[in-house]
Amino acid sequence: MPWLQVTFPTDRERAPLIEAALGSAGALAVTFRDAGDEPQLEPPPGTTPLWSAVRITALFPDDRDARARAQGLAESLSGHLAGAPRFEQLEDQQWERAWLDDFAPTRFGRRLWVCPRGQPAGELDAVVVELDPGLAFGTGHHATTALCLRWLDDTDLRGKRVLDYGCGSGILAIAALRLGAARAVAVDHDPQALEATRANAAANGVDGRLLAYSPREQPPLLADVLLANILAGPLIALAPQFGSGVRPGGLLALSGILVDQAAEVTAAYETDFVLDAPRVDGDWVLLSGRRK
Repeated sequence: MPWLQVTFPTDRERAPLIEAALGSAGALAVTFRDAGDEPQLEPPPGTTPLWSAVRITALFPDDRDARARAQGLAESLSGHLAGAPRFEQLEDQQWERAWLDDFAPTRFGRRLWVCPRGQPAGELDAVVVELDPGLAFGTGHHATTALCLRWLDDTDLRGKRVLDYGCGSGILAIAALRLGAARAVAVDHDPQALEATRANAAANGVDGRLLAYSPREQPPLLADVLLANILAGPLIALAPQFGSGVRPGGLLALSGILVDQAAEVTAAYETDFVLDAPRVDGDWVLLSGRRK
């Protein structure tokens, strides 16, 4: 099956806006590459540095609707681009494991490591998530996911029931289980995300404790911990559902929120949750709190 790859040249400051727009337009994967020849020194664990000039590459299904969305998005973003976007048709074998070129073992917090499958972590006593995300979002190397992973590393998850809404590759649910959670439910509207989540859970030995569903199939669950790394608009719309889906005293962590969107998302959740001080990584915010 062919796929549509669209490349957007831009700069560091506009990259978060374009990435958020691509997620809203249904991009299946988004990657960042150097658009010039700027060296990138070894970053601190969990950080997501960008080059001054960036090429953002997005992958879409190559069908009429997705192509129309991508073309419309390219037109709407024209004022934020450093040049014309490039549209390419790709066959499966040209891209399906290209993410490995930019994916190295990385630590998040004190003990949690995310590694490409078969590659060791940098510490012998590490809690390791081995990942092969395939088509789905989520290697931990973007700030929105990194914020969630560091929050998980800081949180006592022993014996908890976790709901990961918008699971992508399953990285957050799997990390929670590896850190001591008892069970996890992963939810995503994309069948390929559910397939990647199940495969990654099996590779990490937690498939017996993780169930993956589409939103329509999701069974009722009163979660001890709810994670949602999506976008501000859907988070606001889902606030009533999330409020009723977390037990009193349970925990919430929301990511995929730009700094200037944090106040609006906060207002949507203050009725049901006591929120902590936001965690910030560059242009992105994680909001967390406890169910009243």
